[in-house]
Amino acid sequence: MARTIFLLILPLFLFFILPTSFAASVITYNVINYGAKPVPSFDSTQAFMAAWTHACGSTNPATIYIPSGRFLLRNVIFRGPCKNNAIVLHMDGTLVAPADYKVIGSAEQWILFEDVNGVSIYGGVLDGQGTNLWACKRDGRSCPTGTKSLGFRGSENILISGLTSLNSQMFHIVFDGCNTVKVKGVRVSAPGNSPNTDGIHVEKSSGVSIFDSKIGTGDDCISIGPGTTNLWIENIACGPGHGISIGSLGWQLQEAGVHNVTVKTVTFTGTQNGLRIKSWARPSSGFAKSILFQHAVMTNVDNPIVIDQNYCPDHKNCPNKASGVKISDVTYQDIHGTSATEVAVKFDCSSTTPCTGIKLEDIKLSYRSKVAEASCNNAAGMASGVVQPTSCFN
Repeated sequence: MARTIFLLILPLFLFFILPTSFAASVITYNVINYGAKPVPSFDSTQAFMAAWTHACGSTNPATIYIPSGRFLLRNVIFRGPCKNNAIVLHMDGTLVAPADYKVIGSAEQWILFEDVNGVSIYGGVLDGQGTNLWACKRDGRSCPTGTKSLGFRGSENILISGLTSLNSQMFHIVFDGCNTVKVKGVRVSAPGNSPNTDGIHVEKSSGVSIFDSKIGTGDDCISIGPGTTNLWIENIACGPGHGISIGSLGWQLQEAGVHNVTVKTVTFTGTQNGLRIKSWARPSSGFAKSILFQHAVMTNVDNPIVIDQNYCPDHKNCPNKASGVKISDVTYQDIHGTSATEVAVKFDCSSTTPCTGIKLEDIKLSYRSKVAEASCNNAAGMASGVVQPTSCFN
């Protein structure tokens, strides 16, 4: 009997005491070895693709190493599925987009990961070099739309840690159709007047978490598109920018909804908006529900709390109909600070699908050292605790 027990536990004993070298070893692919050069004038795109091909084709866990220096990359797609689910991009260097925005400006993504599982990015800098494209747009010249810096599409089990994204032509980081994503310690930086440079955009994705990041840009710090579920955002510093926004929603007649979103422990400094939900004024099956905004500090924010169901940027070619997007079960809890405008709380909801189930708890927002004002249109809810400005619910 004793011998039988010994034989049963021996494999477990060996598993815990044997050195890790007996496990599947990690293979490292240095992009330098594939011809990449840390010289901004040298195109390293093919070298990066070759390193990816080997890492993706490995049956062992793989690391792609990008050493210090500036590496020029054109638009590139790193495609899966791969033969292993543990690929690490260890970045000590900077990836630089072409200085001529026309080279990649018509591509949807500068760097895209598609259909991958278990990809992690540690450290590094992405320099989108978007300055000249923004100037072109401001001057009203004929310009390409611009490209998004980093995207993940149809992917799962993704980790981004310690990455910096600078001056993207358009959106900095995008998750589209992804599951189980963690973003932590990310820094996004672009001027406050840079157009359409959303910091992190999430759509048609589930199980995304964004932690401990600092985002300053010319559009939404974080934007949440249709089909987003189970999203967690915590410890974010936003500014400059347009705040953290759910939407815009409701552009499509048939559209997936947004639900189970938590935004907590966030600061907004000098932003256009704080906590925003926005939808187009047109028919739609979309919705936003089960939303919690908690522990937010506003400093000189134009619209600290806003629901805008007549969203139409620049007020050009507006639909001018009633939004079909149903907004319900939205809680604002422990929101303090200063508004840059007199109306600090604004709920401008749809006349055909009014906002319902809005909860205000412990709100204290001031304007020029006085209590700010609130404005409601087609909004129903309740207030508890100290709520300043006083709620305006029907």
